[in-house]
Amino acid sequence: MAHTELLAQVEERLRGLLDTEVRYGLAFSGGCDSVLLLALLARGGFDVAPYTLVTAFQAPFELADAREGARAAGAELAVIRADILAQERVRANPPDRCYWCKRFIFGRILDAMARDGRTVLLDGSNASDDPARRPGMRVLDELGVRSPLRELGLAKPQVRELSRALGLFTAEKPSFSCYATKVPAGQPLTQEALDAVAMRENRGWR
Repeated sequence: MAHTELLAQVEERLRGLLDTEVRYGLAFSGGCDSVLLLALLARGGFDVAPYTLVTAFQAPFELADAREGARAAGAELAVIRADILAQERVRANPPDRCYWCKRFIFGRILDAMARDGRTVLLDGSNASDDPARRPGMRVLDELGVRSPLRELGLAKPQVRELSRALGLFTAEKPSFSCYATKVPAGQPLTQEALDAVAMRENRGWR
């Protein structure tokens, strides 16, 4: 299927999936999925605001990418800075750390959305994301977070194809796991441990 044909189909289906009268918030990482979703929502005329939570778990370039992705879509990025290491359940680094981390992140975004008069939170999960391998995805159901890309059945290859069709800078951006995933489960998360991971990874992609 040609890029333009797929794009037209997805945009039509998205109009049937979401409501232009609802004020949405988008958990926005600056990755391939969330940048595509924001671009599609902006093109469709949806009222959406991207929110990025900045913690010690992300590489600095992620915020730069989030800013660029929001700017490309003509959206104003809300940046929320949070001390993730102050969260005891996250800091203890149990096997289900991702669940507690995601719950904290989405909770902070929902709080900001409530102040801004926004009622439904979206995220960029796609149909390739396996809930069995990602304990944090349980939070989506618990907090009523919707994942339009997943609801549309778009897997990662289609996400990249659509990103190319729209000329998005993230079309070929690799998926980056956060620094915390590089610390063995059960080993408490400290700033020193995260700094060591950052030095070892020295990550960038452009």
